Amino acid sequence: MGLKAWYQVPRENKLMSTSRISRFIIWICSKFNKAEIELIVVGLSDVLLDRNPEVKPKDDFKEKHPNYRNFVVDPLPPLTEPPTAKKKKVKQRITSKS
Repeated sequence: MGLKAWYQVPRENKLMSTSRISRFIIWICSKFNKAEIELIVVGLSDVLLDRNPEVKPKDDFKEKHPNYRNFVVDPLPPLTEPPTAKKKKVKQRITSKS
């Protein structure tokens, strides 16, 4: 049973996530034995099913919406009267007599 048989990556991050997750799985397999990996899977399943309130998955809302509530308030108060219009000086065009 291959990696793709049990895990489907969402389409928007498929190329980046697949390589990172594949490397992570290879790292886990190189560091832990089968019994330990089964415990890791059970622990991750508990997190995904909200059975472990102490551990929450990373919230990716800020990554998807980087500018959400990212604003600056203008320090100047709003105008109470309309601004006075400056009169433009009209430049007279000098035309040559032909």
